[in-house]
Amino acid sequence: MPSNVEIKARVANARQFAERAEQLSGGPPQRLQQHDSFYAAARGRLKLRRFADGNAELIFYQRSDADGPKVSDYARLSVADPSAMHALLDAALGCTGTVKKNRRVWLVGRTRVHLDEVEGLGTYMELEVVMRDGEPATDGEAEARALMSDLGVEESSLVAGAYVDLLARG
Repeated sequence: MPSNVEIKARVANARQFAERAEQLSGGPPQRLQQHDSFYAAARGRLKLRRFADGNAELIFYQRSDADGPKVSDYARLSVADPSAMHALLDAALGCTGTVKKNRRVWLVGRTRVHLDEVEGLGTYMELEVVMRDGEPATDGEAEARALMSDLGVEESSLVAGAYVDLLARG
C-alpha cells in the first residue's frame, strides 16, 4: 500500500502561504473543488471524494490522529458512478460526515502542498511527502518539517485529526 508523511496546520495568512508555495514550486497551483463523504469503517477511514468535474475516487487510509508528521497508508480507486457509490456505501456503512473544500495544490519536489479553504472551518494547509517503498518514515518527517519551516508554518498551528473530526467537534 502506498504511503506518505502528512502534516496539517491552520493558516493565518493564506496570501503569504500561497506566495511561498508558488515560489518553492516554481509555478501556479492546480485548483480543485472537493466534496468528501466519510463512511463508518472497521478500521482506518473510508471516503468518497467527488470533484467539481464529475470525477470521483474512493479512498481508504490509515494514520494516527496526532499533530505533527505522521505516516498515512492509503489506497485509491476511480469511481465511475459517484452517486450510486455514495448510495451503496451510505446504505451499507452509514455516512459519518462530509467535508467541502476548495483546494490549491503545488508540487514541491515529491511533496504535495495543499492550501484548503474548508467550508465551516477556515483555512488550513497539508503537506504530503510521497514515500518510496521501504523508505524510513524519519526521512519523510524530516522533509516535511523542513518544508513546513520554508513555508513559515509554526509548530503551534499544527492540528491533529481530519477535517471531518474538526467539523464534528464544532
